[in-house]
Amino acid sequence: MTTPSLNDRIRHTLRQDVQSMHAYAVQPSAGFVKLDAMENPFTLPPELQRELGERLGRVALNRYPGMGTAALAAELARHVNLPAGCALTLGNGSDELIDMLSVACMKPGATVLAPLPGFVMYEMSAKLRGLAFVGVPLTAAFDLDVDAMLAAIEQHRPALTYIAYPNNPTANLFDDAAIDRVVAAVGAQQGLVVMDEAYQPFSSRTWMQKMASHPHVLVLRTLSKFGLAGVRLGYLCCAKPLIAEIDKVRPPYNVGSLNAEAARFALEHADEYERQAGVLRAQRERLQAALREMPGVTAFPSEANMILVRVPDSARAFEGLKARGILVKHIAGLHPLLVNCLRLTVGAPEENDRMLAALKESL
Repeated sequence: MTTPSLNDRIRHTLRQDVQSMHAYAVQPSAGFVKLDAMENPFTLPPELQRELGERLGRVALNRYPGMGTAALAAELARHVNLPAGCALTLGNGSDELIDMLSVACMKPGATVLAPLPGFVMYEMSAKLRGLAFVGVPLTAAFDLDVDAMLAAIEQHRPALTYIAYPNNPTANLFDDAAIDRVVAAVGAQQGLVVMDEAYQPFSSRTWMQKMASHPHVLVLRTLSKFGLAGVRLGYLCCAKPLIAEIDKVRPPYNVGSLNAEAARFALEHADEYERQAGVLRAQRERLQAALREMPGVTAFPSEANMILVRVPDSARAFEGLKARGILVKHIAGLHPLLVNCLRLTVGAPEENDRMLAALKESL
């Protein structure tokens, strides 16, 4: 009897759609000015680093997470001024919470709907969990195509509709009147709307308080853009009865004790992280002004810590930046609307200086 090869076993055992898909790609970044992943470029001041290290050293790593995560949830609720009648649950990053929503809504024939281009994990999570995914293209100006959204909602009756607020990778906030129409239409079809506010520290608007008067709306956030990308901590907020059901599919002990304690420490020093966010918001406006002066470059409006730009030849510009030690995200291939587009993370002032100089030389 012939022993099957490993490739034969993979083809026989693993799902065909998994074999055909691409894994989430992370660019190697060693030696580069890293402006490709919307990270906060700042570390804590040395005195806070020492304080955090001592505090983490006291965490009981021999025990499963318990009181620390419960305390973190309560402190987050106070930090965001969670509306009355609402609650929150924690995730290992917002990616896990997106997956939990897919699991909770995985009924036969269920559909997930989102504007495109958008965050890739909405579609990936839906498909991996056996839900259909429907993407509705944005307009050429990266606004919601309200008529197309309403038609898709009427046709597909989605269980989950995601609206990134601001959107990734386009960085803009959609028009609130358009969102209100989408929220109402999904509500009439008995579905849920997830307002993904991953970039909230840099945004001028939020749905956190409006959520209280729309019980089918959930607000999803992460501490990654707050300044804790390495901690992997997300949280989902909505009406208490709804969060109680979603929480049933949360894996036990999904947030580690070190992660929870680091997040609690960060909330106690939220003023330092807000100072950092203020610097990045100011740098964003400086970058926008400089990019507007570059011939052939279109910089789109941003309410996040990134700027979407269109250049005459994005492949050439990306390689030119990379050759000069600057790593950004080349996203032209993600969607037809993103032709010749790069996504630039807003970095520290000196990083932005280097990026602007390298971009000028690379065009």
